Amino acid sequence: MHITAGIWVNDAESGLIADIDEWLETLAPFRRDYRHHRTGETNGDSHLKSLLVHHEVMVPVTAGRLDFGPWQQVYYAEFDGRRPKRVIIKAMGE
Repeated sequence: MHITAGIWVNDAESGLIADIDEWLETLAPFRRDYRHHRTGETNGDSHLKSLLVHHEVMVPVTAGRLDFGPWQQVYYAEFDGRRPKRVIIKAMGE
C-alpha cells in the first residue's frame, strides 16, 4: 500500500530474482537528476521501479490455499524503505 513498493508472482529461483533486481536497476537506476527530486525527495527511481512491477496482484485460491505452480511465490519489493507500509488482502468469490 505504498507507491514505492511492488508485488508480483514469479518463480522462486535465486538466479531469476537476481536477474529481476538487475533488470529493475538497469531500467530505473538511482540518479540525482530526476525531476521528482526537486520536491526534496530522493526516491525517483523507487517510483519508476514500482511502475514496472506494479502494486497489486491477483492470485488464485482453491480450497482455502494459494493455487500456484510448484515454483511460484508472491514477491514483495520495498524500493524506498523509509516509510511504514501496510498490506491489504481482499478475497472475492465463493
